[in-house]
Amino acid sequence: MANYYPVFLDLKGRRCVVVGGGSVAERKVGMLLEHEASVTVISPVLSPGLRQLAEQGAIQVIPRKYRRGDLQDVFLAIAATDDATVNAAIAEQGRKHRTLINVVDGPNASDFIVPSIVRRGDITIAISTAGKSPALARKLRTDLEAALPAEYASVASIVSEVRKELAQQQVPVDGDTWQRCLDIDLLLRMVKKGQLDEARRMLLADLLTADA
Repeated sequence: MANYYPVFLDLKGRRCVVVGGGSVAERKVGMLLEHEASVTVISPVLSPGLRQLAEQGAIQVIPRKYRRGDLQDVFLAIAATDDATVNAAIAEQGRKHRTLINVVDGPNASDFIVPSIVRRGDITIAISTAGKSPALARKLRTDLEAALPAEYASVASIVSEVRKELAQQQVPVDGDTWQRCLDIDLLLRMVKKGQLDEARRMLLADLLTADA
């Protein structure tokens, strides 16, 4: 099993292809669209959800089976068919075209695997077991979703705004100071009470006076 290098990809506007038209392909398409990719689906048959996306103009559809050359100038491709031979051909052609390849349920044939994700606003936590135990990854994701309240999204926004304010004031703050001043529990309590401005001012003041 591969030793995967964790990375977050910017797919905005990138040409991505999903080969397959079933429920699994539909889930993969949904995630790509969520990350603003330009998505083309290649399949003679589409799930109801994919048909709806096509009618809405959210995706392009090539209504036929996969052919050699379909991955020309494609940044990322997902093989989501139920035919192992077709999936293997997609992986082979993808590497020739320098296209990043994910074969559903085929980590050994893939350039990357898709982790389980927990998202709270700009906070994204990706969980992977290197393809060895998807059930464990899903369980960990469920536990983390329960442990991380929705207010973390607002905390992330507050920290970002304070960071920008410090940059505008040309005040350098090192990583250790940030760690000392980031009282997450207190910030969460203030956010839950609707005290976002107070939380922002408090964090900024703490950082400005930390080394005073």
